[in-house]
Amino acid sequence: MTMTVRNDNGKPARGDLDETTIRKAYKRWAPVYDLVFGAVFDAGRKGALQTLNRRGGHVLEVGVGTGISLPEYRRDMRVTGIDLSHDMLSRAKERIDSEGLTQVDGVSVMDATRTGFADATFDAVVAMYLITVVPDPEAVLCEMARVTKPGGDVILVNHFGAESGPLAVAEKLLAHRSRSLGWRPDFPIERVLGCHDLELVERVSIGMFGMYTLLRFTRRSDEVEQERSAVSIA
Repeated sequence: MTMTVRNDNGKPARGDLDETTIRKAYKRWAPVYDLVFGAVFDAGRKGALQTLNRRGGHVLEVGVGTGISLPEYRRDMRVTGIDLSHDMLSRAKERIDSEGLTQVDGVSVMDATRTGFADATFDAVVAMYLITVVPDPEAVLCEMARVTKPGGDVILVNHFGAESGPLAVAEKLLAHRSRSLGWRPDFPIERVLGCHDLELVERVSIGMFGMYTLLRFTRRSDEVEQERSAVSIA
């Protein structure tokens, strides 16, 4: 079941998204996504891919979309992609076939809150421009942590809402209108900093005026988690 953040009165928080809204939005975006957003999001993608290519291994890309990032992975890596949108994935599959992307194991339609992968499957898991457009970002991040090997990387690239000033005011005003487009410009970064299985090890501003942020987390080992639990109990 997809979870939704709720206000004290039990109603969904204003500006939250649901799967129907997301599917409709990305059905519209699929044919033009690369043209409209390819250059806009390029700096953030390159930042994440540089980190992933240095690490190597088996990577899960959550919200792989049209597969615009797939050709940039090293050919000696293994890459698996998932997305909620059939329309976006059809574009990704065409790209994989036409460009002979042998490093890609496959792409599948999946709910990012319950992927079906076994615990500790991947060396790294990445979500680029995704975490602010899912109904339950906290659940998605915890699922990303679950399927990452201890010591592995979880990487997010996204625009997060300004904490104060005129930009913060503008983002809040835009939030309701942007919902139908599948965006949340006022999304607070604090919502992705609370997963106990992850330790934030890197935070980098990327792109013009630092519009986007790259967050790199490390999946804590079971031993570390046991020590944390013992301290909290004591």
